[in-house]
Amino acid sequence: MKKVIPRMLLLMLSALILLPLGLHLTLRVADRTNGSLMSSGQERRYLLYVPGTADLSQPIPLILTLHGFAQWPANQADVSQWNALADARGFLVVYPAGTGFPKRWDAASPAAENEDIVFLSDLIDSLSREYPIDPNMIYINGLSNGGGMSFAFSCAFFERVAAFGSVAGAYVTPWQNCEQKRQVPAVIFHGDADPIVPFTGGQSGRNKLLLPDIETWVRQLAEHNACSGSTAEIPTAEGVRGERFENCAADLDYYIVAGGGHTWPDGNPLPKWITGKTSDQLDASTVMWEFFQAHSLNTE
Repeated sequence: MKKVIPRMLLLMLSALILLPLGLHLTLRVADRTNGSLMSSGQERRYLLYVPGTADLSQPIPLILTLHGFAQWPANQADVSQWNALADARGFLVVYPAGTGFPKRWDAASPAAENEDIVFLSDLIDSLSREYPIDPNMIYINGLSNGGGMSFAFSCAFFERVAAFGSVAGAYVTPWQNCEQKRQVPAVIFHGDADPIVPFTGGQSGRNKLLLPDIETWVRQLAEHNACSGSTAEIPTAEGVRGERFENCAADLDYYIVAGGGHTWPDGNPLPKWITGKTSDQLDASTVMWEFFQAHSLNTE
C-alpha cells in the first residue's frame, strides 16, 4: 500500500504537468499561420487568404480581421467565415496574430508606443508590396478585443482605412487617443445578452477590466463622427434592431442582436456555455462587407 500511494502521487503530478503542455501543443497546432514579418524588432505572424477568384491584375480590396482575446488567426477565420465571402466577392483577407499567451491586442496604449498598431500598419505595407491592393479600399474589423483594436487602429491610422467594423467589441481606447483629422465610417454589432463584454458595461474577466455601456459608447462615437444625433431604422431581421445615424461626417451603422451572446452573428458558433447564443438572424460579415463597399478613401 505504501508503494501504491507514491505511484498514484507520481501519476497525478505527471498529469498536472502534461495537461498544460498538451493544451499548449494543441493550440500551437491549431494556431496555423502562413506569413510573417519583422515589426518593432520582433517577428509577427499572420494568416493570409487569397481566393482563387481574386483578379490580381487589378487593384483589389483588403480586409484585416482581428481575433479576440485568447483566440488566434485560424480561429477568427473559422468563426467569422470571411474566406467564403472572399471567394464570392474576390478580395484578400488577412488574419493577423496578437501577442502573448493567450494571444491579445493592446487597444489602450497611445499609437506612438503601441507595437500592435505599428504591426498592423507594417502588415498593410508588406502585403501592398506583394499584391495589387487598392489603398483606397482597406478595411479593418474584429471580434471582442479585436473589435476594440480595430477602433484603436482606425484612430491612429485614419488615413489608411476606409472604414472599420466591430463585433462584440471591448472598447478600452481613451477618447483622447482618438484625435483624428478624418472621422472613419463604422459598423458596430453587439448582442444584448453578451456575458463577456456586457451590453450595459461594467467589469469583465479576471482582471476586472472596466468596459463602457455599449449604447453610451456608440452615441459617443456618433458624436465623434459629428452625427446630428437622430437615427433612422435599418430594415433587418426579426430580433435585430438596426440604427443608422444621420447627417454624419462619417457614416455609422449600429446593430443590436436580441439575446445575442459574445459571438459573431451567423458565424460558426463558439461554445455556448462560455459565450452565449450565436444568432442566425443577421450575417455580420456580409452586412459589414456591404457597408465597406459603400466607402472608399477616394470618395470621402
